[in-house]
Amino acid sequence: MNISVLDIATLGDDLSFESVLRLGKVKFYDLTLKEDVIDRIKDAEVVVINKVKLNSSNLRCAKKLKLICITATGFDNVDIDYCREHGIAVCNVAGYSTDSVVQLTVAMAFSLATHLSVYDNYVKSQKYTQSGIFNCIKPVFREISGLVWGVVGLGNIGGKVARIAKTMGADVIAYKRTPTKEFNCVDLDTLCRKSDIITVHTPLNDETYHLINEKRLAQMKKNVILINVARGDVFDEEAVTKAVLDEKIGALGIDVYSTEPMQKDSPYQKLLKKDNVIFTPHMAWGAIDSRQRCIDEVAKNIESFIEGGNRSRIV
Repeated sequence: MNISVLDIATLGDDLSFESVLRLGKVKFYDLTLKEDVIDRIKDAEVVVINKVKLNSSNLRCAKKLKLICITATGFDNVDIDYCREHGIAVCNVAGYSTDSVVQLTVAMAFSLATHLSVYDNYVKSQKYTQSGIFNCIKPVFREISGLVWGVVGLGNIGGKVARIAKTMGADVIAYKRTPTKEFNCVDLDTLCRKSDIITVHTPLNDETYHLINEKRLAQMKKNVILINVARGDVFDEEAVTKAVLDEKIGALGIDVYSTEPMQKDSPYQKLLKKDNVIFTPHMAWGAIDSRQRCIDEVAKNIESFIEGGNRSRIV
């Protein structure tokens, strides 16, 4: 098999690719610009991508292509209809990053709930040393136990966050299109009104675009902690920024953005110096364990395809 891996740099430079290398002749490219896609896929039988877009304009030149493997769960970068019509198989990798995303979600929630960055800065700035007092307990923080933790989206990630929150003693409520008996499922407006912490784990689609908007922000408690580890456009970034600046919500954690990386004209730029805001660079999925798991899952998908199987097939 001739295998072209088009944007390996998006997965980091600290992984083992032995599981892929044993399957054929592999060409690795750190990144692939739009104008280089055709040249790099024209002789490939298997193409592995993360963020590179494959559509009719470039796929029509890949006459030998049999399989596209996506190193992610989402597959919106690939023209699925074209692949179906032209007999090109497509595989994704689902569930590989659950533990990593859950870890970052909980870390953000705990850090914001305890004002960790403020206390850290208090010591590092020498204010603690100069105070002459053995402790500092302002800003005031509350225990997670007894708070209402709202989980929007109760799939693998949201479900595990909910279980951890419950273990910590939080009263968990959830918004899920198909309610489950495991947790108290409520409508989204009720969740917004009642929650002290809201973490969002829903995919982006027509129904979830700007799911968190001015109307729903206005329903939230003034001290609510709001976290997005899903997709940037699930939040109306202008409305969320205004809510933070107007002190309509208590704290904000963001790992995903409407345009990535965060642009200079992003409304979030206005929040860069806020103590009650944590920004991370779309890294929630990226624990080394998660990334290695992703590569090894791709290898299993390729191997399955070679053997006539349909492991993780979308098409």
